[in-house]
Amino acid sequence: MKNIFLSLSVLLVVACSCVKQQEGVTLVDSNKFEEQMKESTSQIVDVRTSEEFAEGHIQKAVNIDVNSADFITKIATLDKEKPVMVYCRSGGRSAKAAGILKENGFKQVYDLDGGIIDWNAANKPIEN
Repeated sequence: MKNIFLSLSVLLVVACSCVKQQEGVTLVDSNKFEEQMKESTSQIVDVRTSEEFAEGHIQKAVNIDVNSADFITKIATLDKEKPVMVYCRSGGRSAKAAGILKENGFKQVYDLDGGIIDWNAANKPIEN
């Protein structure tokens, strides 16, 4: 019985970790995200609502709400060959957006782990 419980616990941990990290998407912390931003070809996309974006966002980010009806149309304006860096408030919507970007042929997708909440906690710069 103890072995079954242990096996199920390990399986649950593995399954949960797979939900957060998607194939072809690099999950990065705020330091790595900031480092990647310095790459001149990087495209930074804030996938929150326009209201959230107006409250403060990462410098040079464009706002494309992942829950808007025209999300796929808007991401089509991005260059699929250049790195795309996505973030949201805490990481849920950006994970969804990262998956959509990969499905639509984007080669390099970086997802900010913990979203702008962790970005702010690390005292990284934002603009309004």
